[in-house]
Formats: sequence, C-alpha cells, structure tokens
Amino acid sequence: NEFGDETQQRQRIMRGRLCVLAAAIMWSTSGFFAQSPVFSDWPESERGLLLAFWRATFASSVLIPMTRRRSWSPLMPVMVVIFVLMNITFLTALVRTTSANAIWLQNTAPMWVFFVGVFGLGEVARRADYWLIGCCAAGVGFILWYEMGGKSPVGVICGLLSGATYAAVVLCLRQLRGHDAAWLAVVNHVGTALAISPLLLTTGVLPQGMQWVYLAAFGIFQMGLPYVLFALGLRSLSGHEASGIVLLEPLLVPLWVWIAYRQLPAWWTVLGGAFILTGLLIRYVAVGAGSRAARVVAAEPTHVQ
Repeated sequence: NEFGDETQQRQRIMRGRLCVLAAAIMWSTSGFFAQSPVFSDWPESERGLLLAFWRATFASSVLIPMTRRRSWSPLMPVMVVIFVLMNITFLTALVRTTSANAIWLQNTAPMWVFFVGVFGLGEVARRADYWLIGCCAAGVGFILWYEMGGKSPVGVICGLLSGATYAAVVLCLRQLRGHDAAWLAVVNHVGTALAISPLLLTTGVLPQGMQWVYLAAFGIFQMGLPYVLFALGLRSLSGHEASGIVLLEPLLVPLWVWIAYRQLPAWWTVLGGAFILTGLLIRYVAVGAGSRAARVVAAEPTHVQ
C-alpha cells in the first residue's frame, strides 16, 4: 500500500544517509594514519611516496572484486599519471604540514575545475561559482601568507598541488563517465601501485610489525570500504545531499589528528578553512549541485581523497 511504500522509501533514504556518513567519517581518518608515529622511522622526504604505494595496494584488494565491466580509453593512462601525482602530493602534504592545511588546500579542487571549465572548455559560470572562487582564493591566501615563511612551505605547496591534480582527475573522469566507475577506481589504484613500485625499491624501506596493520587499515578502512559505502548511499540519495554530508570530511580530519596526537591547526588555517568551506557550501549545497560523484569514481581528500 501507499503507506508501506512511503515507509520503505524513508528507510532507504536513511540507510543511504548512514552509508554516506560512514564513508565521510572513514575518509576523514587520512591524517590519523599518515601522521601516525608508527611511521616516524621512515624518511620524511619519502614517506608520502611510501604511504601512497601501500594505501593504493591495499585499497585495490577491496575495489577489484567490485569490477563488473572492463573497458579501455587512451585517456586512462593520463588519468592514472595525474592520480598518482595527486596521491603523492596529498600524502606528502599530510606528512610535511598540518592535516588541516593539507585537507583544506586539497579542497580547492573545484576552483581549478572552474578555471579550466570556464576559460578552457567554454562552460557557463553561475553566481555560486564566483562565490566559490572568491572564498577559496581568500582561504588559500590566508594559509599561504602565514605558512610560506614558516617551517612547512613544502607541505603547503604539495597541498595546493594536490588540489590542482585532484581537479585534473575530475576533468579526466568527466570525459570517461561512460565507463564503469568501479573499473576506473581499480585502474587508478592499481596504476598508482605499479607506477610507484620501482621508486619503492630504490628507497629500501619495507614495513615492519605494526606498520603492516596501519597500512592495511589505511588502504582498506580509509580508502576502499568508504568507496563501497558511498556508492551504496548514492543509490537512494541525491547528489547535493550526499555532497553536504561528505563536507564533514575536511572538518573531521584535523579533529581526529588532535584527539590522537594533540596537533592543533593554527588560527590562520582555521580561518582559511572556514572561507573554503563557505565557498563549497554555497556552490554544492545551497544550489543543490552534486560534487562528490567524482569522488566515488576516483575513490580519493581529502580527497579523491
């Protein structure tokens, strides 16, 4: 009957919300894993590279069974190269600067997508897009102004580059939207592991003891399983509602790091992040536009993250 159908629909929507919420919380643990003291004996200059390899390797073990339809496009190798750079720069940023800096700078990706879309592809800009650009520019400006003269300029630069490369991955995924999303996720993560493996051999660094546990959790819990949950949630939620829920991720990343390691973001990072969050809320929630469908396909920012 009609009442029963309505009840079932509400239950499906609630399950979808819980799935997306769980995915956002799991994605938000990136800083917890990347900044763990367990990896303190790894060289700081190579730690982001090593983490990117092992996270991609373990995430692939979850994503490969999801693949149903395999396909090929000449654009896929380009996407993989950019995806590799995105992972390395983001994880290096997590290692070399605060988790708050890293996640908020990566969340400037929509700004880069806007520039390419409007000035390169001739897309029409909306008023909300300009709010996004203004807020992101103000937020990045605050963070860069105070951080570039400090101890972590490399981390801040990598964070900004991770946002630009994430945007490039999104643009590639737009062109590949006719291909199976799970397959594209597998291509990206397997490609990342294969691309980094020769460099991994030159470092001579292999995980020991508890590092294996953390790396497996990093790949499976923080990356692979959230992809599955988010994909399930999107079956019963609109894109803009899912977008609003996953905006919890950049808010929670520094929270977990503070709880675990007592690392507090600087006031300028909080202010800069507030500007960026405001722009994202206006662009992707207030106007009802979905932003994280690309995150499902790419499976990564905290991220494509």
